[in-house]
Amino acid sequence: MSSYIKAGVIGVLGYAGEELVEILLGHPFVEILYIEDKVENFREKTLEKFPELNSKKLSSSPEILDVVFLALPHSVSLEYVPKFINLGKKVIDLSADYRLKNKDTYEKWYGVKHTSAELLEKSIYGLPEVYREKISSAQLIANPGCYPTSIILGALPATKNLPVDKNLIIADSKSGISGGGKKFVEEYLSKNVDNTYAYQVTKHRHTPEIEQELSTNVIFTPHVVPQERGILSTIYMKLNKEIALDEVISTYKNFYKDEPFIRILTEGKLPQTANVVNTNFCEIGFAVDNKNKFLIVISAIDNLVKGASGQAVQNMNIMFNLDEKSGLIYTQGLTY
Repeated sequence: MSSYIKAGVIGVLGYAGEELVEILLGHPFVEILYIEDKVENFREKTLEKFPELNSKKLSSSPEILDVVFLALPHSVSLEYVPKFINLGKKVIDLSADYRLKNKDTYEKWYGVKHTSAELLEKSIYGLPEVYREKISSAQLIANPGCYPTSIILGALPATKNLPVDKNLIIADSKSGISGGGKKFVEEYLSKNVDNTYAYQVTKHRHTPEIEQELSTNVIFTPHVVPQERGILSTIYMKLNKEIALDEVISTYKNFYKDEPFIRILTEGKLPQTANVVNTNFCEIGFAVDNKNKFLIVISAIDNLVKGASGQAVQNMNIMFNLDEKSGLIYTQGLTY
């Protein structure tokens, strides 16, 4: 490339924002020229954590940018996205504000009015393995949620190409505590005890996102587990007939044959979060229960990389016609 991509990051102090800055700083074709956050003294805090962001290089205006990443809480992005779209900028939003195509569904699950519903049709769901062609020409990317990424990537090849019941899937997911954000991590660690538990059973906001992309009903149960990061999802799909495990593996390998960040495991191997943390990879493994007629698919991702910031950078690479792996082969990961 003859010049760097000029990037801005809005929302730099949460885990996803920090991870995003870290990845972009190591990207060979990107220069961060703008940062913003609503937190007081955010610039000082950011420069303290990332001294590479010399304040003299940071612009006070977003006009110069090629792409803007929004790592903001849900509903806050509604204030920013229309402004940057009107400026003609490419926007990658890590919140849920533009993922759901139905405005009423968004307002029901997130409890706020969608103030720029006209952009829902313009937004592209940023799952590269499914929407790469649309992402390449998009102006607005709705970066997927972490749980949906693990579940959709795990279930989609089966719902499209294997004899499974298309009316319902069951997804049981475990997430490291960083998925809850900094306030949650602080509260969790303050109790000084390892604890695993389910939460928001049948009520988690990622449910309609998963259902939208898989075109099926989903029973989704998320859990917190006592580790820093990573998501492990176990997905149960009812089989309409018996099927051999090698046919399942072959189907998935063919579906994802050209995908640089998908690892399909062979018989006898199952995903582990330790294999994917601090990477943009999704690892997928399988078991077949022909006695009870169930296909069991297990997927593992890093919730902050493939589940958030790494996927956002992967989308940016596609939007700017870069090697999709640029800046994503290795990431340092954050600590708290």
